[in-house]
Amino acid sequence: MAEEKVFYGIPVSPGIASGKIFVFDHEDDTVVERDITEEEIPLEIVKLENALIETRREITEIKKKIAESIGLSHAEIFSAHLLVLEDRTFLEEIIKEVEANKKSVDFVFQSIMEKYIRAFSEIEDEYLKERMSDIQDVGKRVLHHLMGKKRKDLSTLEEEVVVVAFDLSPSDTALMHKDNVIGFATDIGGKTSHTAIMARSIGIPAVVGLHNISQKVKTGEEAIIDGNKGIVYISPSEETRRIYTDKKFQFLDYERHLESVKDLPAETKDGKVFTLYANIEIPEDIPSIISHGARGIGLYRTEFIYMNRTDLPSEEEQYIAYRKAAEAMHPKSVVIRTMDMGGDKFLSHLQLPKEMNPFLGWRAIRFCLARPDIFKIQLKAILRASEFGNVKLMYPMISGINEIKQSNEILEEAKAELKKEGRAFDEKIPVGAMVEIPSAALTADIMARYVAFFSIGTNDLIQYSLAVDRVNEKIAYLYDPAHPAVLRLIKYIIDTGHKAGIPVSMCGQMAGDPASVVFLVGMEIDELSMSPFSIPEVKLLIRNMEFAEMKKAVEEAMTLETPEEINALANRYVEKYLPEIFQYRF
Repeated sequence: MAEEKVFYGIPVSPGIASGKIFVFDHEDDTVVERDITEEEIPLEIVKLENALIETRREITEIKKKIAESIGLSHAEIFSAHLLVLEDRTFLEEIIKEVEANKKSVDFVFQSIMEKYIRAFSEIEDEYLKERMSDIQDVGKRVLHHLMGKKRKDLSTLEEEVVVVAFDLSPSDTALMHKDNVIGFATDIGGKTSHTAIMARSIGIPAVVGLHNISQKVKTGEEAIIDGNKGIVYISPSEETRRIYTDKKFQFLDYERHLESVKDLPAETKDGKVFTLYANIEIPEDIPSIISHGARGIGLYRTEFIYMNRTDLPSEEEQYIAYRKAAEAMHPKSVVIRTMDMGGDKFLSHLQLPKEMNPFLGWRAIRFCLARPDIFKIQLKAILRASEFGNVKLMYPMISGINEIKQSNEILEEAKAELKKEGRAFDEKIPVGAMVEIPSAALTADIMARYVAFFSIGTNDLIQYSLAVDRVNEKIAYLYDPAHPAVLRLIKYIIDTGHKAGIPVSMCGQMAGDPASVVFLVGMEIDELSMSPFSIPEVKLLIRNMEFAEMKKAVEEAMTLETPEEINALANRYVEKYLPEIFQYRF
């Protein structure tokens, strides 16, 4: 019997899978350099056009399949793939190279594609590095058509397997048949990759970032994937098999337990009630948030409607999307955040300038105030949608009251224009502010005079407070929600909001993190907004808690000096109140 091998990587999709390995190895796509004659140039260009048409057809079919099976928001991933095929600068560069050097179009295409991929690989921004896989995916598809090859995919598997690969493209993941692919492991990848997002959506346990696992295993070997902890066992021992057989059944029981509480209130044992909302990107996400027991939408990220397109969305188009959400959730509330463009989200058609520090640059409310023409269109669309539900409006990345005042001036102009047009809207629509910059947190007492509510955006608040780029893997260890400075800022925001008589919510990653929820409950946060999938787990944790004890936990946390001490304290309470999750994730 083969000796057990253990690989450690990054858990990106929870669950446990065990079965035979299928090593998915893309064939060698190396193209031999070939000279062509002047007369062959038009034929090569026609070959390129046909390859682009076939690739566009393939990707459109994948997009349609994903939209039907797991939702439009995930299908939109492939809109970015289609945009690559329409990049005129890229395509003209290929044609010019074919004409100038008289080389075959497949050789030229591969050479230029490799140049673009090298450029992306040198970018330090981890988010942009993840997008490199999208370019490679499209490029390989085009190249296969240029070479007349049939591309391998995972849709034809006929038995249950654990897929192991160097990498999986988003379309590889999209074509997985859930009944046959029960888990996967890859050498490279991260939590923000589209492949990871697809795995979570499909519900397949997955671990990435395993370095060289694809070179160390063979098709037919046995594997266990622990998507909760990021561990892969190859040729597991009898003891490991026994442990994971038990864990698998326990995890299934735990998931059934979560299902049983999803529609119950998030109320502690001693009667303190909290409201759990969901974060969404498009209205098509609404069935998921309802099915997971959300009490409303705490963060509607509107920037998605602006992305992966060549023009700006009209007022009518935005109004229809926002109205759909308002009507679907009525009478529950829908908090619509105005667009948070910039940073790691781009509008290619606006040609935003490249910045040295995009997260600190011309983004979010700063961009909106500089382009009131675009901002006002969105505000009018949100106002019109407010007629059909319980809609609230929220500004992102506020650094001080001047930005709130300027935003409200444009909001009043939008209201005046709608009145002139005879359109109805909620004239008393509540207006809130995201608190995600230290300057806003430290002047929360001033800001509270000008808004109806606060929403704490912890993802940015942590990175700005600790001076840590949250997508830079070299310093990722410094990004810690349990840092004493972060907890003190959050407590100050909550206390200040309550003193001013306004509710305080949270819509960052901390809101769905059990270890953080321990302290957020004790700080008396009013609302938590998170991924729909996190709601049942957070609800179960809260329902097992004693609010009075959590208040004492916060008092103790405020006396501790290091993140390690604070994390240890939080973990003790998670283990006490939710031992199941502690055993799977901690």
